[in-house]
Amino acid sequence: MSPPVTSRQAGFPQLVLLLVGSCMPVLGAVLLSPVLPRMSQHFATTPGADVLVPVILTIPALFIALGAPFAGAIADRFDRKRLLIVTMVAYSIFGTAPLYLDSIQAILISRMLVGICEAAIMTCCTTLIADYWSGPRRIRYLGLQTLVTTIAATVFFALGGLLGADGWRTPFWLYGAAALAAIPMGIFLWQPAVARHETRQPWPWRIMAVPSLVTVGGGVVFYTLIVQLAFVLDGVGVTDTAAIGGITALMSLATAAGAGLFAKVATHGAKVLLVVEFVLSGLGLLLIFATEAVPVIVVGSVLTGFATGLLLPTLVTWAVNRLPFAQRGRGTGLWTAALFLGEFLSPLLVSALTAATGGLGTSLAIIGVATLVLAGLVATLLAVPTSPLNTVPAE
Repeated sequence: MSPPVTSRQAGFPQLVLLLVGSCMPVLGAVLLSPVLPRMSQHFATTPGADVLVPVILTIPALFIALGAPFAGAIADRFDRKRLLIVTMVAYSIFGTAPLYLDSIQAILISRMLVGICEAAIMTCCTTLIADYWSGPRRIRYLGLQTLVTTIAATVFFALGGLLGADGWRTPFWLYGAAALAAIPMGIFLWQPAVARHETRQPWPWRIMAVPSLVTVGGGVVFYTLIVQLAFVLDGVGVTDTAAIGGITALMSLATAAGAGLFAKVATHGAKVLLVVEFVLSGLGLLLIFATEAVPVIVVGSVLTGFATGLLLPTLVTWAVNRLPFAQRGRGTGLWTAALFLGEFLSPLLVSALTAATGGLGTSLAIIGVATLVLAGLVATLLAVPTSPLNTVPAE
């Protein structure tokens, strides 16, 4: 297998641009949360609006899951850089479309297209990070990717609330930032070249099967408290939005801390890290279930947030480190699809469990137990490498 051939060395400008691109799917996921009530009021006379308005927020995640493998195939077959720039511009066009669309059905279609663009953006950014750097730098920058996107989620949530004060359409203007970012991407990024005798490789199904399955579970766990923590707090009498926002921000800070720690603990194998991360996540969810005391709920949410912040870079590094250049786009696309499938399924799973058990706390307990079971499977039955993550070769 021939490694990529390039005389150019990636540095700070390339890293910043790829991290900015990685924040785009986060923008789509959290920006609109604060304005959903206003959107519901605007479309109150539209049949089915009570179901369709929340779907406006969640539908991009489904289309990221559906579109990421295809985006990865295009990236491998043609050009990572061009696909990234084209989809960044398209993302701005489709993302700002609700500024002038009056039909909720048309807005839903625009959100589907946003999800497809996000699939390509996330896949290309992660693939290019793995292309441009190897060894300890790759480990550090994949951890930084999770750290930056976690911080961005908090910032975008706050911006959505501030801009939403002027009307539910106003936050959609922020999608225009992607087109601006595409300009320096066109200047400073490049498509890694490969040796001329390089041949196209098949889909890396065997390499990606176990990482993708585990990542679906990781996506469910990661997204559970992001969506449900406000409802948990409301159920124990915390109704002040500032208090809820403060506790949510504290959980986000813990997630960022976990992501920031990843480079230092990558000397351990994926098996050790995943077991620890899933155990801590499960215990945090069970702690929240077991109490109505707000301080204990905060401890449980911080514990889960920290563990999931460490979990995401572990999963992506485990997945992409073993992929050769010619398969890296498709492999990264499969991993991205698995992550966002888990995130899309998370609220549906919690809703189904809540309907079946009659309580949100019980639903979180079931997911917590399932997370502990997943930790046991990783430790015993699943083929997870034990070699240090930061010593796996680039190719």
